Amino acid sequence: MFKRLKAGFESLKAGLTRTHNAIMGSVESTLTGVSREVLLERLEESLISSDVGVRTSAEIVDRLRSVLAGWDNEKLKQHLKSYIYDILKVVEKPLEINKSPFVIMVLGVNGVGKTTTIGKLASRYSSEGKSVVLAAGDTFRAAAIEQLEGWGRRAGCPVIKQAHGGDPGAVAFDAMKAAVARRADVVILDTAGRLHTKVNLMEELKKVKKVVSREVPDAPHENLLVLDASTGQNALNQAKLFNEAVGVTGIALTKLDGTAKGGIIVAIAGELKIPIRFIGVGEGIDDLRDFDASDFVEALI
Repeated sequence: MFKRLKAGFESLKAGLTRTHNAIMGSVESTLTGVSREVLLERLEESLISSDVGVRTSAEIVDRLRSVLAGWDNEKLKQHLKSYIYDILKVVEKPLEINKSPFVIMVLGVNGVGKTTTIGKLASRYSSEGKSVVLAAGDTFRAAAIEQLEGWGRRAGCPVIKQAHGGDPGAVAFDAMKAAVARRADVVILDTAGRLHTKVNLMEELKKVKKVVSREVPDAPHENLLVLDASTGQNALNQAKLFNEAVGVTGIALTKLDGTAKGGIIVAIAGELKIPIRFIGVGEGIDDLRDFDASDFVEALI
């Protein structure tokens, strides 16, 4: 068990290498002979460039300024870890499957890794012995249906679908009926991500949400928004948009391993307080991890 946990942490640490270097690299390389103010100024610039956000970066540096009489590399790191942990601990809330069928409506624009995230979740829940139904609600991107069917085969899950261009509400209706009839534990519903027609998209999502709640009371139980960490502040803007439209109850942040902008998770936590359910630190099936604030901060700093 300890070996698995250690291997998991090392994977997370490796995935966050670029963001770690972006935040700490330039500061650590110029510590000698600089004043406290210069050091804090460089740190603030590094935090902002890593997409922690101007407001959150300023708050962190102001807290550091109040406790550091001079500069000390180790003390700075410890305080920095502590302050970022305080921000992230608030949103560390793993997703609990506590109803049957538990309906997860997955949101996000095209290209963020939405379908892959759904597939990884399906594999996870199936391996835990849960019965899972997938719903191909992104009927406007033909490849999305094919992708989801591929994941369904891998995870041994049925995929409810209609023809390309079909009504997403009808897919949701069929999926809810199928889930109830089969006594499924989990339903994972894919949705369209055409943000360039955002008014129509948001109205469509509201309609799908109504269909789901009509068939399964209190559903969807989770509106999971998938965000691509490499898009930086754009991810924060997407979170605000989807949250205003349909109410986001959890976030999965993907592609943290391929970016130096992983600080966006701190900005999202600081500004929106939406629970971070999962983070993606690689392409492997096990690289979609439950978000752990302590591990994240250790790997980051």
